Amino acid sequence: MNSQSIIGKPAKPVKPATLSERPVLGRADPDEPGIHKRIPNFLSDPKLSAYAAILLAPSRYGLLNYNNLRAIHSMFFKHLRGFFSNDLSIDLGTANTLIYIRGQGIVVNEPSVVAIREDRNRGQKTIAAVGAAAKSMLGRTPGNITAIRPLKDGVIADFTVTEKMLQYFIHKVHRNKLFRPSPRVLVCVPCGSTQVERRAIKESAAGAGAREVYLIEEPMAAAIGAGLPVDEARGSMVLDIGGGTSEVAVISLNGIVYSASVRIGGDRLDDAIMNYVRRNYGTLIGEATAERIKHEIGAAYPGSEVREIEVKGRNLSEGVPRSFVLNSNEILEAIQEPLQGIVGAVKVALEQTPPELGADVADRGIYITGGGALLKDIDRLIAEETGLPVHIAEDPMTCVARGGGKILELLDEKGSAVFSLE
Repeated sequence: MNSQSIIGKPAKPVKPATLSERPVLGRADPDEPGIHKRIPNFLSDPKLSAYAAILLAPSRYGLLNYNNLRAIHSMFFKHLRGFFSNDLSIDLGTANTLIYIRGQGIVVNEPSVVAIREDRNRGQKTIAAVGAAAKSMLGRTPGNITAIRPLKDGVIADFTVTEKMLQYFIHKVHRNKLFRPSPRVLVCVPCGSTQVERRAIKESAAGAGAREVYLIEEPMAAAIGAGLPVDEARGSMVLDIGGGTSEVAVISLNGIVYSASVRIGGDRLDDAIMNYVRRNYGTLIGEATAERIKHEIGAAYPGSEVREIEVKGRNLSEGVPRSFVLNSNEILEAIQEPLQGIVGAVKVALEQTPPELGADVADRGIYITGGGALLKDIDRLIAEETGLPVHIAEDPMTCVARGGGKILELLDEKGSAVFSLE
């Protein structure tokens, strides 16, 4: 039988489709919307194409050894999963964890709290709740459940629990994805953290499923998130007041010229309020109550209006609940010591700043970011103490996470040499 088609015309030879040309999951049109449109082009990633070449022709590379093939197989699918995962910028804070996804904005803003349930009969521990649900349990848990903060002063205090918390948040933002997530992650860290502490953060993020982990210092991310022109040959000063630390830095030409970190933040203000109430009223109050007092009547500078709040706590002498009233002047007195610690760090930074950059800071002023920027009149206090203009950044609590997201975008465009990533 000659090579003729059934309608009498010569049959054309058929060229086999290449791997990148074959329709995947029943979709031949690569322009169709949805996650599938990314599949035909996934081998454009150089790492994926290299792994694929080895997997498709192992004998050519002499990799018939089972363990070698297994390692290559694992790396291939890790990067394949990464192709369907989002790039994440994570502000891993003592008080709150924020996650930014490019094109979506802030997708996670939850307390850095984990509730752990212990089965004493089996000696096993399981995660009962993470984030807001876990924070609501603080001070209210039964004997077999413990609500803890796995980070202290901006660094990891409990490695295992931090890893589980990150894993929960990463899976939360990839809930509807086809593959188990393996994202590229940038984590913002305090500038005063040690190499051991930074390594712990990297290993925790990798253990939570990240395929690549980068670290950036928080003041740099905060400055970018606040919209400061960090790439210019002019100085910009940023003060990031978080839950566990306050970071102050002078930035120029995409680098940090001077930075300092003091382990004073929102948590220290809460502690100061609890100590003041116990000392002056003989009453114990919890963290949540102290935080509510700070938000509702707390201020960093004396004002003409005196505000009041009714508080309930346990009287130490009687051992029973009691109600009493606090006013804003009392809270100002209570938080004076930690506030002066933050002011002192800013003054030292100004003293250590080179004269030319100091002149730039005098022109532009100091920008405050972080949750602590929401404390009433904190800008007025810093301006009074330094004699410089002070600005509260727009949406200060999310500046670090948003700045990290912009850094990831620049990483794709210009490479890692632009910023000092670890």
